[in-house]
Amino acid sequence: MVNDSAGGTASAQALPPSAQPFWPSPEPPVSVVMAVRGEERRLPASVRHVLAQDYPGGLELVLAVGPSRDRTRQVADQLAAADPRITVVDNPSGQIPAALNLAVKASRHPVIVRVDGRSLLPPGYMRTAVRALRETGAANVGGFRAAEGVTPFQQAVAWAMTSPAGVGPARYQTGGDPGPCDSVYLGAFRREALDQAGGYDENFLRAEDWELNLRIRRAGGLIWFHPSMGVTYRPREGLRGLGSQYFQYGRWRRVVARQHAGTINVRYLMPPATALALTASALAILAGAAGQWPAVLAAGCAVPLLYAAGILAVTGTVARKLPRRSLAWLPITLITMHLCWGTGFLTSPRSLVPTGEPSLSPRPAARQSVGPSIR
Repeated sequence: MVNDSAGGTASAQALPPSAQPFWPSPEPPVSVVMAVRGEERRLPASVRHVLAQDYPGGLELVLAVGPSRDRTRQVADQLAAADPRITVVDNPSGQIPAALNLAVKASRHPVIVRVDGRSLLPPGYMRTAVRALRETGAANVGGFRAAEGVTPFQQAVAWAMTSPAGVGPARYQTGGDPGPCDSVYLGAFRREALDQAGGYDENFLRAEDWELNLRIRRAGGLIWFHPSMGVTYRPREGLRGLGSQYFQYGRWRRVVARQHAGTINVRYLMPPATALALTASALAILAGAAGQWPAVLAAGCAVPLLYAAGILAVTGTVARKLPRRSLAWLPITLITMHLCWGTGFLTSPRSLVPTGEPSLSPRPAARQSVGPSIR
């Protein structure tokens, strides 16, 4: 309900053969880049899943660490001291797109794989990514965000984050068949495609991946969804964090719509329309009650009652799939995701992204892959 489209687009076309790189090895070395901030507890597990990949081509891991209130930097330094494949770079701004650009700049290999501090790569992820890049000629391949919860609240959020009832039918959220698509979760890039696009636009503090993939597609590159590249993701631990997350998603999706004409569709307008309808209903209820107008009061009650009925109907469909305590959280999480995304979209100020040229990295000269990474 709140994210992007499920299918491919007419602009998603494979790179011409002349633009496809020649990798002497069928398994070229891979650079993994991570933007990290405030991930003291989760970072070791995320790094462990990267380094445990059974990939014979070799890999390096670049951690771009932003200012944190916890011991994230110390943990990152300890991990780097224990494994020469890990490099740590500073990200003074603490922002994700800047961190990713810094990590890419410090990396050296022809395939760039993005990983987040909350994500856990499944076994065989690197092999699948490189093979898919070769077979499809895509600029970027990736899978979906396989949200998994530990606590009852997280389990409810995880279900909502992987259901069309919570986030819409986008394949990088809910899974689906392989094929061209608008965006993917995280992603494995051909370096030259990422360089030609100019990297991540540092104006976009959220939705930076969707915006980058849009520019790649408009330049003729292919974004390819591969269902076996699902990456485990740990949702936020509390309702406040979830609300803030989806409020920012909505805000920045509006920015993408402003900056890139033609990227909005009816699916994106459903959450803000719901928020507006519920606000209008609340005003009608107050006016009807204050003025003793039964017709206005009844009309005001109709929309929230219909919305509540829909939420309860969705909850009923998963009554046997979730533990009771998680099920009790589900209506609250769905409402929070819908209304926070919609409110963020409606209140998104134009000042979020300055007008003018995008903040892109300069296109670097072609890089040559080198041997094993040294810190």
